[in-house]
Amino acid sequence: MSEEDAVPEESNTPQVVNMTNAGAESVQAGLVRMHQSGASGVKAEEVGMHQSGAVALKAQTVSGHEAGVVALSAEEVNLANSLVGVACADEIHLQGNALVAAGGNVSVADGYALTVAGQNVRAEQVETLVLLAGRVDGDVKTLVDTRGAILAGVTGGLFSGLILLAGNLLFRRRK
Repeated sequence: MSEEDAVPEESNTPQVVNMTNAGAESVQAGLVRMHQSGASGVKAEEVGMHQSGAVALKAQTVSGHEAGVVALSAEEVNLANSLVGVACADEIHLQGNALVAAGGNVSVADGYALTVAGQNVRAEQVETLVLLAGRVDGDVKTLVDTRGAILAGVTGGLFSGLILLAGNLLFRRRK
């Protein structure tokens, strides 16, 4: 994380926030622990979640069990039995479901994902619509892989170009 993204060292910013059966609009601290709680925005160095949820979460390290997050940005993510909308991190370890999981090293197990993108992807019993990866290890079932996405783009572009060219030749007005 860059210095501007780090949690400010101000006297009014708590070092630790523990939430149990609570809700908050915004939480900012060095360490945030959430148990059966929810927040619209969380910004911290480290976040631990258990049966909790957040709309927007920005942290260096995120860990959780039975958690739900709409948008997540972190350096390292470890979530088990969880649901994520969009997760962007250097290291992602997710057991559960995600709409988008993107990072350098992405590990997804026992779940579904709309899109998984990463330099190195490790998958165990995962189904995904789109898989974009430099290297894939494990059992992943995908509808569109990296080669398929490139092939679909090239084919779609050529087909569209030919249709436009044919339309231009057929319907060109003569003077």
